[in-house]
Amino acid sequence: MKVLIDTHVLLWGLQDEAKLSKRVRDLLPVAEVWISVASLWEIITKVQVGKLDLPGPVGDYLSAKLKANGVSVLPLVFDHVRRLEELPLHHRDPFDRILIAQSLEEKLPLVSGDPQFQKYSIRLIW
Repeated sequence: MKVLIDTHVLLWGLQDEAKLSKRVRDLLPVAEVWISVASLWEIITKVQVGKLDLPGPVGDYLSAKLKANGVSVLPLVFDHVRRLEELPLHHRDPFDRILIAQSLEEKLPLVSGDPQFQKYSIRLIW
């Protein structure tokens, strides 16, 4: 099964796996796991503004962790951005909105514990 993971799923998987649901902990080792480049951008931004502490350089850290865990990066393309226009504004976080758009456009289930995502017509796993 191919899945797109939310930013917090990657971070919790790397730092505190107990925060993930049992279903997610069981799924991730057997799934084809993708993370959006937008999530990586979000993580680097949070580190830069002091909201998140990760070993630096953050890009190298993330690259090594993604490779070690077999996580692929989903690029951001114009069709993903175009899909934003169709989304109701239930969720206002731009990083989360692009994940929703990518989930819809790529027909990928989204692994997330964010309750706001339930307001969209995506396949949500938690």
